[in-house]
Amino acid sequence: MSRSKVPRLASVCGARPTGSGFTQYLGALGLSALRVRSGATYHCGHGARSENHPGPDIPLPTAQLAVSDHAVAAGAPAHDAEAALRFKGVVRRYGKHLALDHLDFSVARGETLALLGPNGAGKSTTMSLLLGLLRPNEGTVEVLGTTPHNAVAQGRVGAMLQTGSGSGLPPGVKVSEALALVRRLYRRPADFDTTVERAGIGALLCRQTNRLSGGEAQRVRFALAIAGDPELVFLDEPTVAMDVDGRRTFWKMMRQFGAEGRTIVFATHHLEEADQIADRVVVINHGQVVADGPGATLKAAVAARHLRFVVPEPDPARYDRLEGVTDVEVRGTGVTLVSLDADATLRDLVRSNLAFSDLEVTGACLEDAFVALTACGRKLPPEVDA
Repeated sequence: MSRSKVPRLASVCGARPTGSGFTQYLGALGLSALRVRSGATYHCGHGARSENHPGPDIPLPTAQLAVSDHAVAAGAPAHDAEAALRFKGVVRRYGKHLALDHLDFSVARGETLALLGPNGAGKSTTMSLLLGLLRPNEGTVEVLGTTPHNAVAQGRVGAMLQTGSGSGLPPGVKVSEALALVRRLYRRPADFDTTVERAGIGALLCRQTNRLSGGEAQRVRFALAIAGDPELVFLDEPTVAMDVDGRRTFWKMMRQFGAEGRTIVFATHHLEEADQIADRVVVINHGQVVADGPGATLKAAVAARHLRFVVPEPDPARYDRLEGVTDVEVRGTGVTLVSLDADATLRDLVRSNLAFSDLEVTGACLEDAFVALTACGRKLPPEVDA
């Protein structure tokens, strides 16, 4: 293949990765300015970048990497701007379909932000714009005080994106070899052992990438995403395929990573994660921000309260007639009432002489707020959305 026809994996050009699974992984990482050529091997080492100790050869069946000057550019210059990323009036269309409609929001440096929205709301388009995989039709996108193109090319951004049906990892190599290889794409990568510890993959280093469970593969993909010691990390559904313990362990690692002053932006369908992990939650619907604030603020915007109690023989019809009740759910001997006036409902419940025990009154959860905000695309009032 001639150099003039070399397919590029540059995220700034929006090119789709081609070739082997390894090549596809690099594209999913958002690594910029990488050329893929038919070839044999690439050297990698576990430690610092060194020609004297290149490490083992990794056979790549259909590809060899040639890294441009941008991909190994020197460390990024310091910026005084407080925002790690900023959208200003961003419009993005796909033909006649309007994916983003004058989107405006920003994320402060060191902040952990959860990006929520129903399918088709514009989350994936937002992520692609932030990584330079797409360009807006109108408005501006700024990442770490510069363009997404520059921020990614400087190695200041890490990404862990969804990969479809595959694991998104380079095939036929050990985890340690994959990590060592990706580290060599950066002039100033994070320390190998530090990255292993951050991602909790010490026990996986000698495993083949195609022999990992779904949760293990996610942890390895996270390690590769932070191998360049990025200031800003994008995570798209990072805990998919993880069990409960795996998700807890992962978010414990992310809290520690964020405590170092990194900026983290993640999209998730696990609303409990967003509520517990994120400093701020941004809800997107129909290409617009419909809510922006701490999870507690979003939940407070929903008037409904939940009353839960236990009864020997539940009678849904009687509970439905209680004052303020809008919904009744019965599971075995457990009853949950959704009420717009919890005090009035509780008084009416006591006056009715209905036997109950183990009463619990709670506010709305983030899921309630999410459903309320996205059901009709309405926005929070200004005093809540501030």
